[in-house]
Amino acid sequence: MSSITYQNRVNSISKEIQRLEAKRADFSKQIAAKKKSAITLSSSLRNAKGSSLTSKLNQINRLENEVANIEGKRAEVEKQISRKTVDLNNANIMLQKELAKEAKKQQEDAQKDQKKIQDNYNRQIRKLQEELTAKVSAQTKRISHQEIMNQDNLQYDVFVSHASEDKETFVKPFVEELKKLGITVWYDNDVIKWGDSIRKKIDEGLRNSKFGIVVISSDFVKKYWTNHELDGLFNLEESGESRILPIWHNISKSEVMKFSPSLAAKMALSTALMTPEEISKEVLTILHG
Repeated sequence: MSSITYQNRVNSISKEIQRLEAKRADFSKQIAAKKKSAITLSSSLRNAKGSSLTSKLNQINRLENEVANIEGKRAEVEKQISRKTVDLNNANIMLQKELAKEAKKQQEDAQKDQKKIQDNYNRQIRKLQEELTAKVSAQTKRISHQEIMNQDNLQYDVFVSHASEDKETFVKPFVEELKKLGITVWYDNDVIKWGDSIRKKIDEGLRNSKFGIVVISSDFVKKYWTNHELDGLFNLEESGESRILPIWHNISKSEVMKFSPSLAAKMALSTALMTPEEISKEVLTILHG
């Protein structure tokens, strides 16, 4: 049975006891009134004689019988009250037990609900941690891959294509002036190491340079690697990925024309008219332009 059922029983018994107590109180009033009347009649017997005395005695006897009858009824009501009181106590005990049982169940249900909430929260936290770990791992891999790519595929401001015979007379001091200005330079002495693939390194440098500086000289036009570099620069220029900046070094326009009419048609700087420092400043101007 539920606590509500026991509570209804307690309420019902309590109302029944109240009704019986009211009945007992009414019987007590009746008894008190009849006893008072009997006492009053008894006090008047001294002066009564004959039939008057007999009548009063009969009245007193009748009152005493009525009092006894009502007292019997009151006693029965008191028994009922006593039984109902026992029933009420038992009902209250059962009610308290059921309330305690329900409170315990509510507490257990609340603990279960709390555990479900905590378990769900822990699952969400683990899921988020796993997702975060996966993202961090993927990001770390991407960063590591990018670092490797950055090491192998550096972005350069300029790629310097030249003949090795021109290093000492112009290219080496020119590259030094470029570096002084903070310009990143793909320069074979710096980039190509012992055992590297020359073609691969040149192709990487060509792809990852904003401009291609071509130091055209009599030696340049005779070289295989310089021609390979120049072809690569022209291909990149056609796709819009790079621009050729020609520098004439100890060569005439007619020689350049014979070598490459397209190259001869480009505006060029000449080492006969400008120093390495002056040419490097022109490069800086183009980069910032």
